Amino acid sequence: MAANNKTIYTALAANLLIAVIKFISGAATNSSAMISEGVHSVVDTTNQFLLLFGIRRSKRSPDERRPFGYGKEVYFWSFIVSILIFGVGGCISFYQGVIHIKHPPVLEDPTWNYIVLACSLLFEGTSLVVAIREFDKVRGEQSWWKAIHRSKDPASFIVLFEDSAAVTGLIVVAIMVYLGHHYNNPYLDGAASLIVGIILSIVSVLLARESHSLLMGEGIAPATQQHIRSIVEKDPAIVKVQHQFSTYQSPEEVMLLLLVTFRDDLDTEDINEAITRIRKMIREVYPLIHFIIIQPEKADR
Repeated sequence: MAANNKTIYTALAANLLIAVIKFISGAATNSSAMISEGVHSVVDTTNQFLLLFGIRRSKRSPDERRPFGYGKEVYFWSFIVSILIFGVGGCISFYQGVIHIKHPPVLEDPTWNYIVLACSLLFEGTSLVVAIREFDKVRGEQSWWKAIHRSKDPASFIVLFEDSAAVTGLIVVAIMVYLGHHYNNPYLDGAASLIVGIILSIVSVLLARESHSLLMGEGIAPATQQHIRSIVEKDPAIVKVQHQFSTYQSPEEVMLLLLVTFRDDLDTEDINEAITRIRKMIREVYPLIHFIIIQPEKADR
């Protein structure tokens, strides 16, 4: 989680600085594309604050109201971030684009826009490189999409998506600003805003999908379930694992419920000893599984 915080803080600093210079440039040159990019950076900055807020709240200790802790706070705020990307960033970009296509502004000297875009690409590119390096540490040999889909820490891939969208948007705006002035076509400025809006909408849908799955109680991977089953059924007290249920309480905490059939000749003391032994074996292999509930159940007929 510390690595993810490093990624978020890097993105936060970059977006805060970029938002200021984009708005100044957009106002000075009357460019809707630059204003849209400024709004994009403000949304990204707000999102980083919300992610940090969610991570902080998720670290609170369990209490009577939340006996399993507050870990899912990070999933809730990640979902809110995905909605904000579309609701604020995407919609305002669409609005700016439509307004400037209907009423195209007089083209101004684009020099400041180019300077701001170059600085923004430098800052956003640096943030993206940091996000990629941090995500690579947990990705392993998996493909990028598979690693994102399997990740249980939305803070890591949200910053990755945001920075990727930001760099893509900046490239689009730079191309459109150049073409607009080269061909004396002010409509391309509004078109750039529309394209930025489309990019943000796509990113919002992808992030909402992943965050929603985690918020609704995503469980451990099938391969992990099968491995846990093999560990439990190797214990001499166990006949069979009848059912297995799991859910991520946070990126660092998993709750596991096992319904197992014990040997008929065991008494209560033997069963309690077996439960303690099985919990220890599972935690040695999977330290993220903090809550392990083992319930005896008769064999299926």
